[in-house]
Amino acid sequence: MEPRPQVDLRARRAPENLRDRIALGMVRFMRVFADLFFRKRYGHRAVVLETVAAVPGMVGGLLQHLKALRHIRDDQGWIRELLDEAENERMHLMTFIKVAQPSALERGLIMIAQGLFYNAYFFLYLFAPRTAHRFVAYLEEEAVISYTGYLAAIDAGDLEDGPAPQIARDYWDLPADASLRDVVLRVREDEAGHRDTNHRFADALARDRRAPAGATEI
Repeated sequence: MEPRPQVDLRARRAPENLRDRIALGMVRFMRVFADLFFRKRYGHRAVVLETVAAVPGMVGGLLQHLKALRHIRDDQGWIRELLDEAENERMHLMTFIKVAQPSALERGLIMIAQGLFYNAYFFLYLFAPRTAHRFVAYLEEEAVISYTGYLAAIDAGDLEDGPAPQIARDYWDLPADASLRDVVLRVREDEAGHRDTNHRFADALARDRRAPAGATEI
C-alpha cells in the first residue's frame, strides 16, 4: 500500500479580505445550528455534515466542466479533483449511515438541508467561485475540528469504539480488525486534504483575477 501524504491537521486560514470574512461567517452561522441540534452526537452530526459536504465538489465539477466547454480549454485537473472530492464525501456518508442509523426526523432534515444547500451553493459558485471555494475550505476546517472532538470522545470512553463498517474497510483498505477510531482518523485526514485543496483553488482564482488582461485563465 502506498504511503499516505501528510497533512497539517491544525492548519487554520485567517480571512484576508471581505470575501473571506463572508465565507467564514456563513460557516460559523451553519455551525451554530449543528451545535444546537446535535451537540455531542458525533455520528449523527457526521451523517448530516457529509450529506452537505458531498454537494460542493459535484457542483464545482459541473460548473468547471461547462466553463471548460465554453472557453474550449483544458481544466488543468480541476474537474477530476472536484468530482473525486464529492465521491470521497459520499463515501464518508455511506460509512456513517452504518454507524449512526439516522432516525426518520434526521433523514427528513437531510433532505431539506441538501435541497436548500444545493441551490444556494450552485448560485454562489456560479457568481462567486472564489468565495465558494473559500467557504468549502472553512467548512472543512470545522469538519476537522468536529472529527477531532469525535476522536476525543472515543478515547475518553464516552463513545464505543466498535468495529469499522465493512464499507469503510473496503474503501480505505483497512485491516479486518479496524475500529471506528481508525475510520474517523481517515475521514479527518480526508477533510484536511479537502480544506487545503479548496484554499488552493480560491487562491488560484484570486491570482487569476489580479492577472493582467490577456493572461491565461485558470
